[in-house]
Amino acid sequence: MQVTETLSEGLKRGFTVVVPSTAIEDKRSAKLLELGRQLKLPGFRPGKVPDRVVRQRYGTAVMAEVLEDSVNEATQQVLTDRGLRAATQPKVDVKSLPEPTDTAKDLEFTVEVELLPEITPPDFAALSLTRLKAEPEAESIDKALADIAGRQRTFETVEEPRPAAKGETLMVDYSGSVDGEKFPGGAGTDVDIEVAGPNFIPGFTEQLEGMSAGESKTIDVTFPEDYGTKALAGKAAKFEIVAKTLKLPVVPPVDEAMAERLGFDTLEDLKSAVSRQMQREFDQISRMRIKRDLLDRLSKEADFPVPPSMVDAEFAQIWGRVDADIKAGRQDDEDKGKDEETLKGEYRAIAERRVRLGLLLSEVGRSQGVQVTAEEMTRAMRAEAAKYQGQEAMVMEFFRKTPQAAENLRGPIFEDKVVDYILDQAQVEDRTVTPEELANEPDETPAAA
Repeated sequence: MQVTETLSEGLKRGFTVVVPSTAIEDKRSAKLLELGRQLKLPGFRPGKVPDRVVRQRYGTAVMAEVLEDSVNEATQQVLTDRGLRAATQPKVDVKSLPEPTDTAKDLEFTVEVELLPEITPPDFAALSLTRLKAEPEAESIDKALADIAGRQRTFETVEEPRPAAKGETLMVDYSGSVDGEKFPGGAGTDVDIEVAGPNFIPGFTEQLEGMSAGESKTIDVTFPEDYGTKALAGKAAKFEIVAKTLKLPVVPPVDEAMAERLGFDTLEDLKSAVSRQMQREFDQISRMRIKRDLLDRLSKEADFPVPPSMVDAEFAQIWGRVDADIKAGRQDDEDKGKDEETLKGEYRAIAERRVRLGLLLSEVGRSQGVQVTAEEMTRAMRAEAAKYQGQEAMVMEFFRKTPQAAENLRGPIFEDKVVDYILDQAQVEDRTVTPEELANEPDETPAAA
């Protein structure tokens, strides 16, 4: 095999490869011989089909298979012999092919490939990081228990007609219109609505205050500019309201009886469960923050070129989502007012950062032998399946039949294990803070006590 380098530019390499016709013919002959030993054709004993018959019937198909194998094997050999690692699938262009009836011609093709860069990880032991930690406070646990009690509330009907007050519940019928026309989803019957409560169009529930059972009223509201239904966004609407029943929420006391209703032996057990859940949430936030800090540091430390095609692919995914959000009116506030060229430049920089960090973490994991175990994959699949209540078995079966979908779960697990390895090497100082300080972004100032 003759190999001539034709391109060496950054991470790009190009080669012209010539595989001698004799090597191609040797491979074809070997395959035809093997095929002849396996063939069963009428008029011939098994394994005794003459070579000329095998060549006549299968020579073209076998030649195509041999040529494909030869291109793949030669391409891999070019990379292996030179110690090159491809970042993307090599681009192959065949220039000359032997014909089934003319095997004297050499196989000639060009191959262009983008390489993975040489990566020298920074000295992780020199990294100094601070891990913020917080613990649940007694008043936070009490508030969480009060919230649980609130979700256990029942409602008592107020028999004597009187105006509804804020925080009480009115059962109503309503029918909405825009410019005198009814619209889909704009009507409801026997709907319980908290007076001056959330979860409705701004200004809707506030206008229920003062209504009594049996009373009718027309209210005016305006749909938000970012309302999910485009046809209604920013539109003024009228709603005909009929109040039917006034209800008062009855919140049970936080006591042993409530704990038992929720499946706990004692109130103390319920408190412990709430505390553990809050601690898990704090630990997740702590983990997220130190991981983000670490990646920011690694992004500054990492100094190597990244394959342009990988950046292009990452940018295409990011921009696809951004463009869809812009068209749907869901653009981030930070992006508003920027022209498309500016936005694309900023998001391409994000794509390059992601690719660079991904390559760095991948190299660290490869060099340190980080592996994702079958047990870890099973746990991840079960966790994903748990998001689809009632369809868990179907989701697990989907993962078993679709290996690529399961592989999509491997990446985050691998990344977290590499991050854990780096944090073990780095100098990490734990600092206890309040839950509010833990939740605040770095550039935010904690609220005054």
